[in-house]
Amino acid sequence: MNITNIPFGTTDWSAVVRTEHPGITGKAFWRTQQFGGIRVRMVEYTAGYVSDHWCSKGHILLCLEGELHTELDDGRQHVLLPGMSYQVADGAEAHRSTAPNGAKLFIVD
Repeated sequence: MNITNIPFGTTDWSAVVRTEHPGITGKAFWRTQQFGGIRVRMVEYTAGYVSDHWCSKGHILLCLEGELHTELDDGRQHVLLPGMSYQVADGAEAHRSTAPNGAKLFIVD
């Protein structure tokens, strides 16, 4: 990631418009900011959320609340608890997420 041409700024995430993204079950609510080519999101998954797709986009993801379950396309599974993060490159291991009890995440991609 090359961060250039972004002046110092602050974000009040509670003031960013929330968009809804349904999963197979449950919903994801995104608050999204774009800084040049970098997308930054605060994402909340409702309890029972199951992603409706495999993702191959790169992310740096921090779990703020709840519990995030991530499955990789090779069968490996990981559980993130608050304070844990993962990182994956564009086009690397495809992954999909579930949040049995809900989760709140901070994602940069």
